[in-house]
Amino acid sequence: MRILVMGSGGVGGYFGGRLAAAGNDVTFVARGSHLAAMQKDGLLIESPLGKALIKPAKAVLDPVEAGKPDIVMFATKMVDAEAAAAQLKPAVGPDTIIIAFQNGVEGADVVKSVVPAAHVITGVARIASHIPRPGVIEHGSKFARIEFAEPDGSKNEKLDAFHALCKAAGIDAIMPADIRRAQWIKFAMLAPFSGVTALTGHAAKELRAAAGTYALLRSAVQEVIDVAKAEGIAVKPGDFESVMKTIDDLPDGMVSSMAHDKRAGKPLEVNWLSGGVVRAGERHGVPTPTHAFIAQALSVDAAGKPREKA
Repeated sequence: MRILVMGSGGVGGYFGGRLAAAGNDVTFVARGSHLAAMQKDGLLIESPLGKALIKPAKAVLDPVEAGKPDIVMFATKMVDAEAAAAQLKPAVGPDTIIIAFQNGVEGADVVKSVVPAAHVITGVARIASHIPRPGVIEHGSKFARIEFAEPDGSKNEKLDAFHALCKAAGIDAIMPADIRRAQWIKFAMLAPFSGVTALTGHAAKELRAAAGTYALLRSAVQEVIDVAKAEGIAVKPGDFESVMKTIDDLPDGMVSSMAHDKRAGKPLEVNWLSGGVVRAGERHGVPTPTHAFIAQALSVDAAGKPREKA
């Protein structure tokens, strides 16, 4: 099976790297110094689950160089999603499946709008990881999971085969019966935690210890749960407390990838995280004042510093 990783950062680099380390045919699409480092020295994964060095790593700037993939792990930042989908389009074959692993709940729709002939499905990645230096993926905890499935839960032989490859590579991969619910429950944790860590600059322990900041987190989680209900997601009575327990159990020093991006002067995904909550709330008449505040406060940093050229 030919696997293409579109976006080789914390998500794509980690999970694609695990698949490559297990001997699978994986090509990474990257740019700039990260691409150069991968082509020269390989891709290094530093993780509590075990270090891995993929050398040589098949890394390219243009996905067309990799041929027609069976599976695309589409894991770019949302700020890059539309441009990356346009770059990917010539490489997509008639039987290619694109799994959109982006943060937020709009990733698959963005890809579908650019690559309409492709089979695009929703994926969910649950991991705290980032690029600390070119050619390296740093994974911050022992938790790393991906989820993907057909939207109606139906069987798909190619997806089943990809799932088997993931399991054989030691990846915690599941195929849930309701992928949209899985996506929104992650969103209920991710959008609040990303927004508040980026806004304050503090990690999980400090956010939990400050009564006011913890209350802000709770309000932000409740807003996503309320919007999810309005979206028709199968929200369960205990989901709010379950999401809060996830936040309570995060490692003390954990911050979001958006907080890392803010520190590094990179573009922020806030428009698709808190901004996405606000847009969905407006569609359904659900108030989202906490996320509106987060989106407005971070808008000054949203564009980041000038981007590194490929």
